[in-house]
Amino acid sequence: MIEEQPVDRADAPEPVIQVGLPLTSDALNTLFAAAWPNHSERDWTPILSRSLLWVSAKQQERLVGFVNVAWDGDRHAFLLDTTVHPGVQRRGVGTRLVRAAAVATRAHGVEWVHMDYEPHLEAFYRGCGFAPTRAGLLRLAAPGQHGAS
Repeated sequence: MIEEQPVDRADAPEPVIQVGLPLTSDALNTLFAAAWPNHSERDWTPILSRSLLWVSAKQQERLVGFVNVAWDGDRHAFLLDTTVHPGVQRRGVGTRLVRAAAVATRAHGVEWVHMDYEPHLEAFYRGCGFAPTRAGLLRLAAPGQHGAS
């Protein structure tokens, strides 16, 4: 087995941001496991097949960032799963991902991009151009449960 180099090396190149790059479930699950301690592996194929687009950040062929853009098929899109590897956080990668997603989404004729976030992320999303709004949320599954597989 080849040992991977850490993503936070000082001599590592800046991550490259790309729209619609083919991604595997393995690569996404590896990123999410590094960024989210309670991540459960999932098959990303059905999720990506329904997305308008997604944006990824790669550093030396390693996935270090991701944001998914879901949509209603018309004027509204939704940013989901914005994730940056802990080794490259606080370096502008998340901002670059979100801004690239907004530009690519606009090119599809979408008028509104929605984003739900926790209060501690408000400054980040304001810096990406989002204005706070009131929204409602209804949890349909118990914590730890997901929809049908």
